[in-house]
Amino acid sequence: MKRMLSHYAAIAIALLHLAFILFVIFGGFLVLRWPRMMWVHLPAAVWGVLIEWFSWYCPLTKWENYFLQQAGRAGYSGGFVAHYIMPVIYPAGLTRGHEIAIGVFVLVLNAGIYMRVFR
Repeated sequence: MKRMLSHYAAIAIALLHLAFILFVIFGGFLVLRWPRMMWVHLPAAVWGVLIEWFSWYCPLTKWENYFLQQAGRAGYSGGFVAHYIMPVIYPAGLTRGHEIAIGVFVLVLNAGIYMRVFR
């Protein structure tokens, strides 16, 4: 029973992780519709850019791995979540240059959106 609950906790955290990543990248579009969302999105976007640029370890990754280990699993294999969602969060062949480019993309995209919001 504990293994099953740990497995579901790992899946829930992975889904939360994916949602946060999507919010960091595309949340600026929500700010266009609801400008007060800026107070939630801006810190998230800054965190996302800093994680990529400085190779920081996201706490959500730590919890995902913890619960996977508690469930008796060594990694992200098997099932829908492992097959489709984990490769989006952790793509194979991700280099340091790619991480910096991702950070630049997120920064430029959101800077453009925020410039429009402040006009």
